[in-house]
Amino acid sequence: MPKRNQAALDFLLSRRSRPAKTLRGPVPDRAEIELLLTAAARTPDHGKLEPWRFIVLEKPALERLAGMVPARAAALDVPEDKRDKVLAQFRDADLVIAVIESPVLSDKIPPIEQTYSAGAVCLSLLNAALASGWGANWLSGWASHDPEFCIEGLGLTPNERVAGLIHIGTETSTPPERPRPDIAAKTTWRSA
Repeated sequence: MPKRNQAALDFLLSRRSRPAKTLRGPVPDRAEIELLLTAAARTPDHGKLEPWRFIVLEKPALERLAGMVPARAAALDVPEDKRDKVLAQFRDADLVIAVIESPVLSDKIPPIEQTYSAGAVCLSLLNAALASGWGANWLSGWASHDPEFCIEGLGLTPNERVAGLIHIGTETSTPPERPRPDIAAKTTWRSA
């Protein structure tokens, strides 16, 4: 029988993202952020391509991005409610780590597996922040899918895209537990 890491299992069975709008300062310092990034980088990565990178967005960068939202929203004809949601996502945050899918040309590793790896980094970063006692949430939104916003605002290359925006901070209120999936309804067992 394998040796169980009960603390890790208990964490995974009870983990819960915290709404980004409830996160405030203080936020992790640089050393703590580097620890979280190191944990996030220990993720499945077929071919060891590291098809992702991080952009740490501190308050001044987030305010600059918030300032870009109205013009891009108008250019894209984004509805007011969706514009305001993304505006608040940047304006009200104190720390966001953008996980960037940065594909690597490979004859062996298909692009979809590189996308999966970038998604795994997002979840690993989210869980590392939560396990460290911080509140954290994985968000996206129309701006993170808009190539012009991402190239101009985040400095992405045309072949890169945002896999996730991980908001990290001090939790100001604990959300109620939410319904969880019915595992029996989501699972098929096959023995032959």
